[in-house]
Amino acid sequence: MPLFHFGNCLALACGPVLLTYKYSGLAEYNAFWKCVQSAAFYLFVQFVKMLTIATCFPPVDESSAFVVKTEFLKNTVDILDLVGLHFVITRICGKTDLKYLVAALGWTSAELVVTKFLPLWVGARGIEFDWKYIQMSLDSNIALIHHLSVATLIWLRTRNDLNKSYVPLINVLLLLCCYRPLILEVFMHAFGLGPWVHLLSKFLFTSSVGLTTLQLYLSLPKNN
Repeated sequence: MPLFHFGNCLALACGPVLLTYKYSGLAEYNAFWKCVQSAAFYLFVQFVKMLTIATCFPPVDESSAFVVKTEFLKNTVDILDLVGLHFVITRICGKTDLKYLVAALGWTSAELVVTKFLPLWVGARGIEFDWKYIQMSLDSNIALIHHLSVATLIWLRTRNDLNKSYVPLINVLLLLCCYRPLILEVFMHAFGLGPWVHLLSKFLFTSSVGLTTLQLYLSLPKNN
C-alpha cells in the first residue's frame, strides 16, 4: 500500500511533464539535453537566490506572524527566475521556435526533483495515507502551467513581430507571476483558507495568467 500510494503520487506529479515533452514535438527535435541544461541553470539560479536571501534578509522565526513586507522582499528575489529563464531562452535553447517549451520543461523538471521528489519518497511511502502528498503532486501540475506561462511571456517579449502595445500587459503578467506566492498568502491569511482552497486559488490564478498568455501567443502574425 505505501509503495502504491507513492507510485500514484509520483505518476500524478511527473506524468504531465513527460506527456508534454512527448506530444509537444520536443522529442522530434532531440531537445532532451537542452532541457537538462535548462534544469542545471535552474539549480544555479536557486543557489544565487538562496545566497541573496541569506545575505540580504535576516532569519525569520517560523512561529512569528505572517509579515507582508518581509515576504514582499523575498518574492522580489524571484525576479532572478525571470532573468534565468530569459538567459536559457536566448542563449541555451538555440533557434527553435519551441525554445520556451525547452526552458519551461527544464525548469519544471528541476523544481520537481528538488522540491517534491524527496518529500514524496520519504512521506508518501509511510504507513498512513495523507492527502498532503496528493496536494503536493497536484501543485507540481500547477507549477508546469506556471513555468510554461512565464517562459512563453518572456519569449514573446523577445519577438520582433509582437504588437508593441502588448508589452505593458506582458510586464504586468510577469510581475504577477513573481509575486503570486505573496498574493495568495495574503488572500489565505485574510480569509483563513484551508490547503485545498489555497490549492484551488493557485490553480485559478495560474490558469488565468496561462489563458491570457495563450491569447497573446495566438495574436502573433504567424498564428492569424
